[in-house]
Amino acid sequence: MERELLEAFEAARKAADAVGEAAAAAGAGEGESPEAARCVDALRRLRGARVTTAALVSTQIGRRIRYLTKHPHSSIKATASDLLGHWKKVVIEEDKKNGALQNGKSSSTVVKVEKVEPMKVEKASPRATVNNNNMDTRVVNHKGGKVEKFSNADLRTQSIKVEKVQKVVHKVSSVEKLSPVQGGPPRLTSVVKCGDASRDRIRAILGDAFSRVSEETRKDDREEVRNIIEEVKACDPFRIAVMVECALFQKLGNFNGPNKQRYRSLMFNLKDDHNTDFRRRVLLGQVQPERIADLTPTEMASDTRKLENKKIEEKALFECERGGAPKATTDQFKCGRCGQRKTTYYQLQTRSADEPMTTFVTCVNCNNHWKFC
Repeated sequence: MERELLEAFEAARKAADAVGEAAAAAGAGEGESPEAARCVDALRRLRGARVTTAALVSTQIGRRIRYLTKHPHSSIKATASDLLGHWKKVVIEEDKKNGALQNGKSSSTVVKVEKVEPMKVEKASPRATVNNNNMDTRVVNHKGGKVEKFSNADLRTQSIKVEKVQKVVHKVSSVEKLSPVQGGPPRLTSVVKCGDASRDRIRAILGDAFSRVSEETRKDDREEVRNIIEEVKACDPFRIAVMVECALFQKLGNFNGPNKQRYRSLMFNLKDDHNTDFRRRVLLGQVQPERIADLTPTEMASDTRKLENKKIEEKALFECERGGAPKATTDQFKCGRCGQRKTTYYQLQTRSADEPMTTFVTCVNCNNHWKFC
């Protein structure tokens, strides 16, 4: 299902882009064209497909197709808007079904079990007397049993059979309690395969990488990272792996295509043992799957590597030299390390144009560096 949705969306997107380029070249007017008809036909195929919330979430097709609702061509715009409205209804109806299963209570019945034990009561002494001569003794069996009456004379000479009724009430549930249904799609136990060997291999690599994030977060030396372990455990690593692979395939094409080196660079950074920060950011959604294909090596670096790179840049900025005559010394700055006033300096515009220049000072005596604005 996911592959069919993505193929239909790809056909609609290419046709819509062709319509937009043709309209821009013509100057104005939308008109009817074969590209517009193909785009509308692809959107209608998506409208007729039976989709689920899980498929919409894994492919992120709703977010990708949203820009077509603002297309200059009226037919494409109307069809895309109708398609998004239909998908919203599908998601709402599925959520209602899940909510009904979660909130439904099983009916329970109360079964009353009566245990009847016979008990004999015999007169112990003939000298026993009864105060009220007209009193009758009645023994009533619960739940519509027989009623037996005995006179006072009978009580003196006869034994009385009394049935002791013991009520045992058990509550028996007719339907077992339903397990709670979580909101949203179910958690995947493995990556969803699409049938393409190279794409399935990428999904397996990503699924294995994201599955390690929970254990890596728990063992991290930084307390601020360990504090988000519950948030990491709540994520679905295999679903994120499928979403990332679909986004990469959308932008870079097949793994064995012209962007093979770019694929290798991304896979290396995502599964690198020393780059747990990048994997965690992708799993938590801090880096959207659509942006991964456009990330630079600096953006994919771990937090430790970013800090080291920043120190290297600052050191290089201090030590950079401009071509030309040697800088003259001045005594207008005092070194905070050795106390000497023999220094050299230069100025650079490191911030926006409306901000003052940054002055870089070097002590000639002890080679101490500092800067100020």
